[in-house]
Amino acid sequence: MKNFSALFLVSLLSGVVTLGAYKLLFDSDGYFSTNNSLVTTTTDSYGRKVGLSADVIDFTEAAEKTIHTVVHVKNVSRRVVTNPMLEYFYGYKGEQLQEQVGTGSGVIISEDGYIVTNNHVIKGASEIEITLNNKKSYVAKLIGTDSKMDIALLKIDAEEKLPYTVFANSDSVRIGEWVLAVGNPYNLTSTVTAGIVSAKARDLDTSGIQSFIQTDAAVNPGNSGGALVNTRGELIGINTMISSMTGSYVGYSFAVPSNIARKIIEDLMEFGNVQRGILGVEGGELNGTSSKELGISQTQGFYINKVTKNSGAEKSGLANGDIIIKLDDQNVATFADLSGYINTKRPNDKVQVTYIRDGRTRAVPVYLSKNDFFSTEFKGMELENIDAVDKKKFKIEYGVRIKSITSKSLKQYEDELIGNIILSIDNLKATNVETVSQLLNKKEETQTVRIEMINKNGEVIRVIL
Repeated sequence: MKNFSALFLVSLLSGVVTLGAYKLLFDSDGYFSTNNSLVTTTTDSYGRKVGLSADVIDFTEAAEKTIHTVVHVKNVSRRVVTNPMLEYFYGYKGEQLQEQVGTGSGVIISEDGYIVTNNHVIKGASEIEITLNNKKSYVAKLIGTDSKMDIALLKIDAEEKLPYTVFANSDSVRIGEWVLAVGNPYNLTSTVTAGIVSAKARDLDTSGIQSFIQTDAAVNPGNSGGALVNTRGELIGINTMISSMTGSYVGYSFAVPSNIARKIIEDLMEFGNVQRGILGVEGGELNGTSSKELGISQTQGFYINKVTKNSGAEKSGLANGDIIIKLDDQNVATFADLSGYINTKRPNDKVQVTYIRDGRTRAVPVYLSKNDFFSTEFKGMELENIDAVDKKKFKIEYGVRIKSITSKSLKQYEDELIGNIILSIDNLKATNVETVSQLLNKKEETQTVRIEMINKNGEVIRVIL
């Protein structure tokens, strides 16, 4: 009887082990199941699938939507060149008309033929030719440009309604999100590459003015002005540049966010120029080093060290020492976060500013001021932005004007200085007062600086202050 019980127990355990092994290895979800793919997907604790298999994500619909809305842009420029040898030996200039051709991409944004591209794609063009994906070609009219954010708006008159790309909210784009870059690299039309969003609010010129979306989708020369879209085929950015030592793609590319591009386009359509609003604060972004120097614990945000007189920030009560951490619903960790969001707004727009003061978090509405009236003081000189009249008069694209002299040591030179236009400070372009303010925040008041300027007679002069 005892032997029988032992035999029965062994048989029972063997059956359990056999059944368990079968379920583990050969059942529908088992290790050797035919349903088990070589490219696996897993489910995390939140029930979301991750992986690369076809049932997780599909780029075909987004690609099909976008390739018909991305165009080839041909920039034809003509200039007169002279032969100095002919002039020297024979007494005549031997002028010749030289034609140069550049190419890039553009994105159709309306059925009646409005196209957005990069300013550098069409800069200096005598003629702009657009070729659609169906090989039809049109001569484009330049509606307007914004060199600061490298955006240009074109218009073609087609005999039919055109396919176009709709804008998405680029503020909602998430790091790690799949994206497609569509353009014409090396004149290869309708090229689609895929990648993910690597970073947001990326500033490549260290001024804090730029605010790019960074991706690892392959972008090469000719892609400039093309579309960066999400997996629904909606426009989240205009591909603008790559970071490369060779001139070709090596891992990262950058796009102007669609919210910024859209605001620029709407301004150009409605006003003929870009309407820029400013918050009216100067300062810098926080990090471990700067926070330690300031004696504060907060290591992210924008630290205010100056509030512009009569600006919206001053009227709303913002003050030196406040730390801006949010604009509306957008978090602010860097100056590029702040400037990128403000670049989507116009003068008189209201922005809810969340800030920290004395360890307490507060919020206040701020009405943006008009950027044209933004000024700053530098070495005893009050500077202001130049207008279109100055740009045309002196044949320049950027600069800041000396509005008044506040320093006693410079008063004797007041007549010679007022009205002059500063082009660069320490070989860095004085694009506008905002960029100058950021540059000066990094310098000590006692530091000498090299200034290049144009005087009222149009002569370029260089001084050290």
